[in-house]
Amino acid sequence: MVEEGIVLGHKVSKNGIVVDLAKVSVIEKLPPPTSITGVRAFLGHAGFYRRFIKDFSSIAKPLTELLKNDVAFNFNEACLEAFCKLKEALISSPVVQAADWSLPFELMCDASDFAVVAVLGKKKEGKSCVI
Repeated sequence: MVEEGIVLGHKVSKNGIVVDLAKVSVIEKLPPPTSITGVRAFLGHAGFYRRFIKDFSSIAKPLTELLKNDVAFNFNEACLEAFCKLKEALISSPVVQAADWSLPFELMCDASDFAVVAVLGKKKEGKSCVI
């Protein structure tokens, strides 16, 4: 094992888990999307962590409404608020947890036509959390 490392924008060491500001600054500085493609890309990235963000679906609803067929792209105040809330959740929530060696590990996977992602996690108190 290593003594210190970066995992999902968090610095993990014997002192605990803290947000690595260098990695998080990319998300923090992300401008609001200006097209449906931009909304789809942002929701795709944020959606991977949906199970770790409380009320993800209700927060993202104004953004997902933009993805419906025959809807004009109107990035209004509700969309901006949803975008900002999701960004804040991604950079400030304790998305990554320390390993609890008494619980079994689980591997969460996702794939598309051009990428494969896997996250090591645990079920703790009925909720999945990233390690």
